[in-house]
Amino acid sequence: MKKAVLSVMMTAALLASGMTAMAEGNDTIKIGALFNLTGGQASIDTPSYQGFKLRADEINAAGGINGRMIEVVSYDGKTDQATCANNAKKMIDVDNCVVVSGFSDSNYALAAGAIAQEKQVPFVITGATLPDLCEQIGDYAFMVPFGDDTCAYAAAEYAYAEIGTKCYMMIDQSMEFTKTLAECFEERFTELGGEIVGSDNYMNGDPDFSAQIDRFQNADGGAEFLFFSSVPNDAGPLVLQFRDKGVELPIVSGDGFDTPLVAEVAGDKAHDVFISTHCSFTNEAENVQNFVKAYTEAYGTAPENAFAALGYDAMDLICKALENVEDPTDTAAIKDAIEATSGYQGITGTISYTAESHKPDKTASILELVDGEFQFITEE
Repeated sequence: MKKAVLSVMMTAALLASGMTAMAEGNDTIKIGALFNLTGGQASIDTPSYQGFKLRADEINAAGGINGRMIEVVSYDGKTDQATCANNAKKMIDVDNCVVVSGFSDSNYALAAGAIAQEKQVPFVITGATLPDLCEQIGDYAFMVPFGDDTCAYAAAEYAYAEIGTKCYMMIDQSMEFTKTLAECFEERFTELGGEIVGSDNYMNGDPDFSAQIDRFQNADGGAEFLFFSSVPNDAGPLVLQFRDKGVELPIVSGDGFDTPLVAEVAGDKAHDVFISTHCSFTNEAENVQNFVKAYTEAYGTAPENAFAALGYDAMDLICKALENVEDPTDTAAIKDAIEATSGYQGITGTISYTAESHKPDKTASILELVDGEFQFITEE
C-alpha cells in the first residue's frame, strides 16, 4: 500500500513538474542566435551576436513581447559550414526556436538557411550579403543588410570620383562573397569609365602573399589604387604585407574589411584604407548614438564594426514582427509578419520587404581608417 501511494505521489510530482516546465516554456519566445564566434569570421560575428543579445536584453528589461520574455538560444558555428547546418537543425528540432538569426558571410548563411527553409522557420540574416541570397535559400529567408552589389557599387563610385581611375584587384577565390563583391565592383567601376589594369587571386587563409605582390610590382600597369576583395581574417595580413614590400597606393575594400583586425595586424602601416560598409558610428543620429552608448556600457568597448549594429537591428526587427503575431509558435505567421515590415528605421538604415524581395534597399557608408579607427567620409 505504501509503495502504491508513493508511486502515485511520484507520478503527481512528475506531472506537476512537466506542467510547470510547459508553463515556463510558454512564458518565453525562443530565438536562435547562430554566429561564428570562433574561427576566421569571429571578428565580425562576435560583435554581431553581442548587438543581437543586447537588444534582446533591452526588450526583456522593458517587459518582453506581449508579456513573454525572449530566450536567446546561442551556438557557435565555428566558421564551419557543417557545424552551422547541424546547429541550425538542433535549434529548431531540439530547442524549438521559432526564428533563427545570424551570420555575416553567405557561405555559412546558405548552409544554415537550407535547414531553416526545409523546416519552414524564418531565417533572419544579420550580415551576409550575396545579392540573391534569399532567392537561393527560399521564402523564409530575410536579409537585414544590403547586398554585395550595393556595397561594391558604392566603393566603385567613391574610388572613381575621389581616388583614381586605374585599379588593380586582389580577389579571394574561396568565398562566394568575395567573388561576387569583386564582380560587382568591376562592373560598376568600368561602367563609370574606370580601368582594371590587372588582377590576381588568392585563397582564404593563405599565409604569404609575396608572389602576388611581386607580380603586381612587376606588372607596371599604372594602378592608382588597389581593391582587395577579402574576408576579415585576411584583411590585416594583406595590408601589412603589401606595405612591407613598399606598396603605398590607397587600398579600397568592402565590408569584409570592416574589422579591428586591419589596424591590429597592420598597425601604423594601415593607412590610406577606405571601405564601403553598413553604417558609421560617428553618425550623430539619436538612435545611432543611443546604440553606441548602450553597447559600450554593456560590453566595455565601443561597437567594433557595423556588424554589431546589424545584429542589433536583426533582433529589433524580429521582435517588432513578433508583436503582431497572435501565436508566437506559428512560424508561418511570423514569416508573414516579418515580410510585412515597411519603413523600419534601424541603426543601419531603413528596411522594407515585399513578397518579391526580402533584401532591403539601403545606402552604404564610406569610411577611412585614420589612426586605427574607421572614420565616416560620405554615403553613396
